[in-house]
Order: sequence, then C-alpha cells, then structure tokens
Amino acid sequence: MSDFSSEGYLNMELLRFTTAGSVDDGKSTLIGRLLFDSKQIFEDQLEAITRTSTQKGYEHVDLSLLVDGLKAEREQGITIDVAYRYFATPKRKFIIADTPGHIQYTRNMVTGASTANVALILVDARKGVLEQTIRHSFIASLLQIPHLIICINKMDLVDYDETVYNKVVEEFRHLSSKLDIKDIHFVPISALKGDNVVDKSKNMSWYQGATLMYLLENIHISSDENHIDCRFPVQYVIRPQQTEYHDFRGYAGQISSGIFKPGDKVKILPSGISAEIKTIQLSDEMIEEAYAPMSVTMTLDRDVDISRGDMIVRENNIPNMSQEFDVMICWMNTEKLHAGGKYGLRHTVKDARCVIKEIRYKVDINTLHRNEIDKEIGMNDIARISIKTTVPIYFDSYRKNRHTGSIILIDEATNETVAAGMIV
Repeated sequence: MSDFSSEGYLNMELLRFTTAGSVDDGKSTLIGRLLFDSKQIFEDQLEAITRTSTQKGYEHVDLSLLVDGLKAEREQGITIDVAYRYFATPKRKFIIADTPGHIQYTRNMVTGASTANVALILVDARKGVLEQTIRHSFIASLLQIPHLIICINKMDLVDYDETVYNKVVEEFRHLSSKLDIKDIHFVPISALKGDNVVDKSKNMSWYQGATLMYLLENIHISSDENHIDCRFPVQYVIRPQQTEYHDFRGYAGQISSGIFKPGDKVKILPSGISAEIKTIQLSDEMIEEAYAPMSVTMTLDRDVDISRGDMIVRENNIPNMSQEFDVMICWMNTEKLHAGGKYGLRHTVKDARCVIKEIRYKVDINTLHRNEIDKEIGMNDIARISIKTTVPIYFDSYRKNRHTGSIILIDEATNETVAAGMIV
C-alpha cells in the first residue's frame, strides 16, 4: 500500500468518479492498473490475482480481477453490477463506481454516476465512438456530471498511432456538441500496459497532456457544488431530554447547497416564517460558516415549529414551490410505468405521494431522439414525465442544483425504488 502520513487525512478532498464504456473496453483493467501502479493493493491481493492469471493461462497479471471480485463475474468475464472501490493518494481520497457497459444495466450507471464529480468514459481506440459511448455520454450529460475524462484505451493495439487518437477525439467532440457537457479531457492510454495511467508513456511522446492519475488528483472540483442557493433540508429536530439543555432546539441535516453563517436572515419553508441563524455546530465544534456537503446542527434566534422535511433557505433566495412539475426519469423496475400510476416520492429528506399525470416522451438513448409515439416505459428506459404531488415540494431544477433537483419514486407496496428522477 502507498505510504503517506495520516495527518490531515480526514480533511482531504474527496473525489467521486464513475467509469463507463462498452463491453471489453477495459474498465476493470483500468481501475486495476490505477490501484496497482499507485501502490494501492496488498501483497496477498497481488499474489491471488497473479495465481488466478497463471491458472487461466494469461501471459500477464490480469489486473481486472482486482475489481471483478464476484466469482460469477470472473467466470463470465464481464462486470454485472456497480462495484465501489476506495483508495487514497497523498493528494486526494477517491471513491470509484465501476458500472457495467451493457444497455440492460443503464439503471446501474445512473446509480453509480448520480453523485460523481468525474466520469471516465472508455473508448476502444480500434472501434472509436460506438452507440454505447453515445449512451454513456448522454447519461453523464443528463446527470450533470461536471467533468468528463475520455480515456482512449488499447493504444498499444494501434501501435500508439497519433492519427488514430486524433480521429477518436474529433468523433467525440462532434458528439459532445449535442450534449450539455462543461469540461472534457482526452487521454490516450493502454490500461493493460500502463501507458499514461499513472506514469507518462514512453510510447506516445507526441502526447503532451497529463496522465489520468494527474487529472484525477488535480482536476478542480471545489466549485462543482452550488455555493449560491442556500438550501438546508431539516433531517432531525434535536430536543435533548436533559435539564442543562432544557431549552435547546437544534435542527440537524446535510447542507444541500449555499453557504450559511451565524447572523444570516433565513426563511423556513413551508411556514414562510423568518428567523436568524444563532449558531452552527459541526460535531462538537461551533463554526463560523457551513457549506455543502457538511452535516451540521443549526439553532435559530426564535422558537419556530419546524419538522423533518422542512427547508431552511435565505430570505431573498427561495426555491420553486409546486405540486406539479416535469421530471426526466430512469425507470428501474421490471413493472412498467403507466400514466395514472401512484407512487411514493422522496425529495431530499421529504416524503410525499404522487401520481403520474402524463408520459411526455421516451428518449432513444442510442440516437438521442425523442419518441413521442412509443410511451411504454420499461426497465432502463429514460423518459420525461409530468407528476402531481400530494403536498407542495420546494425544489430547484436539476441543472441548477443536483441535490434539490433530484427525486426518487418508490413502489409503496414493495418499498422498492422504481425510478430516479431529475427535475426539469
């Protein structure tokens, strides 16, 4: 394992990234290479995968085995679920969501990518941009992932040819012009050989850009959060049953966006009552400012009737309030979605019920075209729908705020999550 001081580890910046690509594009090998070359694996892990690789008759150590831990996956040679991996370097902590490339696992990609700062999209240098590349890029755009790194893999199989790399870059730039993607980086790599993953490639002297690991360690993510619109959904009201804290009333939760400070004038929704922030506490420490994604406890300068699901916002910056709105959803259930269907709805920490008023269109995620004729929504389909809730919801558009702009739909009979949604 890498050797670095634990001092300051808790305060290190955390980057979440997801990997996506077509079948056999080398996602698992790439993650294995990242872990191996950055000294993130134990000796017994290395011994185990070396032994397995030898048994399979491979001439090299199959680093994908570090990720494909399930026996069924190993036997089939494919990755079938979202595999999360954690590692750290002296600069950053990382959480990787390795998602499957198959079309029938679109919902897995949505799950793995929903909280990501960065999406790594693998493209086979020999094949270029495929339908799956289009689909994964569309989902990354839909989920408003701030940064995309396009890893043009298997450069060793095209003799590290710069013209092949340039052709794929041009293809992807044409695709990205149709999508809402803010920041794109391109890296020519060989996950199998290690070129430009952690160490600079000696085989591609024509490439003057950063390695993948350098990008992951240095890409600017502190401005990815919305620091303008102050949103604090109350998760829990703290009333200690102790004499010394007899009058204490605190409001605990995770800040969705914005920056809060003691003395700020705030409004509580849905009551509309105004108050002033008295204190903000992070664990046992009183702090002078709090921002997303901190989990804090606030106290106010007056007693206000607040309960779970209420939202504390700035007086002059109020979210939308409505019982009717449109949502882009990814359907995750074997039972089909029907207009008129009734579901439970979770928005931040607020629970409500809703009815599907209308299915507006289904997205063909291979061509990006809207289908307004076929409105049958099954598992892994992405569609725009209109819903009506039983109580008012305080929300921002997903494009503006990923936290207050997202919902999930729940089957109330089985308590299963049936859809993830982005408010339009």
